[in-house]
Amino acid sequence: MSDLRKVFATLGASNHTTGERAENDYYATHPQAVDYLLKNFDIPKTTKIWECACGEGHLSKRLTELGYNVYSTDIINRNFGEEMNFFDFSEKLDDNILILTNPPYQLAMEFVLHALELLSENSYCIMFLKLTFLEGKKRFSELFRHHPPKTVLVFSKRMKCARNGIFKAGEDDNSAVAYCWYIWEKGFKGKPVIEWI
Repeated sequence: MSDLRKVFATLGASNHTTGERAENDYYATHPQAVDYLLKNFDIPKTTKIWECACGEGHLSKRLTELGYNVYSTDIINRNFGEEMNFFDFSEKLDDNILILTNPPYQLAMEFVLHALELLSENSYCIMFLKLTFLEGKKRFSELFRHHPPKTVLVFSKRMKCARNGIFKAGEDDNSAVAYCWYIWEKGFKGKPVIEWI
């Protein structure tokens, strides 16, 4: 395949193809993404973090290493965290809890909306999502119009996600997909700030 055809094959990759998606839409986030977040957004160590789609704990373990109190859950038992369907939880959370995760992309908007329902006023929902999450009529009308993110931290160096949680040694770190940390503060109605990290 010529170099030009490779470029177009990569650019043509789509979320609309279900056969090529990882099982249960599981793409683990490289733990280094946490370090980039914390260099650009302060999370006090007294804050409790709920990682509600924890997979095998790639983000949770790094946050714990850095001294945070992390509660980890996932709908699938991957030998890490507690098995729980995030959407089955309906109790209001205390004001010192934030929700942070890389949700299954096909349910990303639903994860954000549910997190905002659960959180106390001025608490944070932090999601690792594709830059293209900013697009779309449905997301605008159901999410962004009413709940704009306070900050979008765009990775200037693309972060690696691993299909089914398998990071392969020696694999090229470059990704065809641009990712961001989206930060919602419950109750925020202003204009989002975009920063590059």
